[in-house]
Amino acid sequence: MQRVAVVGAGTMGRTHANIYASMPNSEVVAICDLRIEAAQELADSLSTRAFAKLEDALKEIEFDVVDICTPTPTHLDNIKTAAAAGKHIACEKPLARTISQAMEAQRICEEAGVTLFVGHVVRWFPEYRRLKALVDSGAIGETVMVRATRGNVAFGDSDNWFANLQMSGGAVLDLIIHDIDWLRWCYGKVRRVYAKGLYASQVSGMDHTLVTLRFDNGVIAHIEGNWARPDGFRTEVEIAGTEGLLEYSSTKSMPLIIKHRSSDGTNATTYVPDFVATRTPYYCELEHFSNCLEDGKTPDVTGEDGVEAIRICEAALKSISTGEPITLA
Repeated sequence: MQRVAVVGAGTMGRTHANIYASMPNSEVVAICDLRIEAAQELADSLSTRAFAKLEDALKEIEFDVVDICTPTPTHLDNIKTAAAAGKHIACEKPLARTISQAMEAQRICEEAGVTLFVGHVVRWFPEYRRLKALVDSGAIGETVMVRATRGNVAFGDSDNWFANLQMSGGAVLDLIIHDIDWLRWCYGKVRRVYAKGLYASQVSGMDHTLVTLRFDNGVIAHIEGNWARPDGFRTEVEIAGTEGLLEYSSTKSMPLIIKHRSSDGTNATTYVPDFVATRTPYYCELEHFSNCLEDGKTPDVTGEDGVEAIRICEAALKSISTGEPITLA
């Protein structure tokens, strides 16, 4: 049984806390948030205790895991506190705001001997898992190029920390980091990054970016991130291979499509049936983390994965600011 203290009582904190409360091998023993009223409200709904700070909870109760769901700039401080107390850590993506902070977080956890798991949840979306499985199986031959899109509404409230691109990292660090991590999972190391976007312009309340990645294996990926969609959330992937094309769109009733060109020059299209998910991707990722702790295994997403995703994002932000492509060491 994993006893969990959730830090952050916002949208993700509530999501994580309710999932842990529903899992047979986890128990929520504390909710921590500087907004003590929000912490108390969530804690009351789960019949547990509320604290303003993680340090306060550490003084009063015993637990095994700290789950961090606070704004990005606060992740490192919470990781330091949790690791110093010998607690295993789940941290919402991104792991930190900068590559130096992310590397420090990884180092601190390694030195403390605690597990660091980063919440790159797209790896647990069934459509994305199926896409990777099809790529790995050679269903479309060798991948040549990928086009990915992820968009959402603008954050128009100036009081929302997301809208402060210096705090959140904008659409690059907080939105398409999902696609960047998933593409790393599929294709490995990124060699070069080139990006354009609004990050350097600091347009209030919205962001838009185009990022191109070249992988060591030759695959090229184009990723569009958009924090200005009036019609809400949308994500798409198109994977072009030597023997066919994979298409996914969150807006279609048959979201995953495989298109092949046969040897006689004709085309064949296969519509993959909808997935019936009985558990959310967030449940699946946290269940995976908890089971790994129970079994003494390394989670599928490690601190290193969190660091490398930020390394690529930071290169994209630098490319936007300088107008130059960035080669990764």
